[in-house]
Amino acid sequence: MTLEGKVALVAGATRGAGRGIAEALGEAGATVYCTGRSTRGAPATEGRSETIEETAELVTARGGRGFHVRCDHSVPEQVRELFERVRSEQGRLDILVNDIWGGDALTEFGKTFWQVSLDKGLTMLERGIHTHLITSHFAVPLMIEGDDGLIIEITDGDSYGYRGNLFYDLVKTSVIRTAFTMARELRKTKIVSIALTPGFLRSEAMLDNFGVTEANWRDAAEKDPNFLESETPFFVGRAVAALAQDAHVRKKNGRVFSSWALADEYGFTDIDGRTPHWGRHFEKTYGVRLKTCDDAFYEHWKKGPMEVVFPDWP
Repeated sequence: MTLEGKVALVAGATRGAGRGIAEALGEAGATVYCTGRSTRGAPATEGRSETIEETAELVTARGGRGFHVRCDHSVPEQVRELFERVRSEQGRLDILVNDIWGGDALTEFGKTFWQVSLDKGLTMLERGIHTHLITSHFAVPLMIEGDDGLIIEITDGDSYGYRGNLFYDLVKTSVIRTAFTMARELRKTKIVSIALTPGFLRSEAMLDNFGVTEANWRDAAEKDPNFLESETPFFVGRAVAALAQDAHVRKKNGRVFSSWALADEYGFTDIDGRTPHWGRHFEKTYGVRLKTCDDAFYEHWKKGPMEVVFPDWP
């Protein structure tokens, strides 16, 4: 199966996981709209040169059809116009990936919530949560008109473990809850809502932080041995493509998944042929198995059909 004929929009496709997801969807044959704020000649993130034009070109090079649209997803009017354009040009939207972030410079790891900058923390909530809600609000009416649909919320981590900073933790766990709640409210439609996390992501920024390139990335293990179990953004991208091609994806509605667990299930590899498994690595290295949200919150999922999880109460 391929995604030829399917229309996807990756919100936050400039770099990192968003770019990898857009490329992987292109590899599967999809038409992909790549959105973000950084364009050629007008970068939106200090110190980063990646642009949405580059991402769209990479999508096309992989075999799909890439389009770029500059959009600030915190501005409702721009998001409304974005989906009006998709409707006008394609008449449909099959896949929405919410990977909007923009909070790297705002996260103050190592500080307690009473020590961090309140302005930075609240801005992180706007960029990491509000943008996802705004985007889905305008996307879903178009998706409902189609035969089916898939919304994927990109988060960090599939457990309720502490993520090192209150505001960062709140953003990433809220994204998981958003996927669950949207699934409940979309239960009478053919749209599926899922949260997805990559593992130790070998993004452009992470490579720069470790002073390595994709050609010699293993050298970063001298600073952090965990880097040997890192994955490229393409790995989580192939997880998205696999979910989009799964005829039984509705069984996963409202839940959170990891790139490494989906690789076990669907059999895809990273772009370098490896199959990194962050969950197994963490347990082996630290002797701790993180309790996932599926363990803690969705145990009842196994006890009955979807109606048990999403009862038809007001």
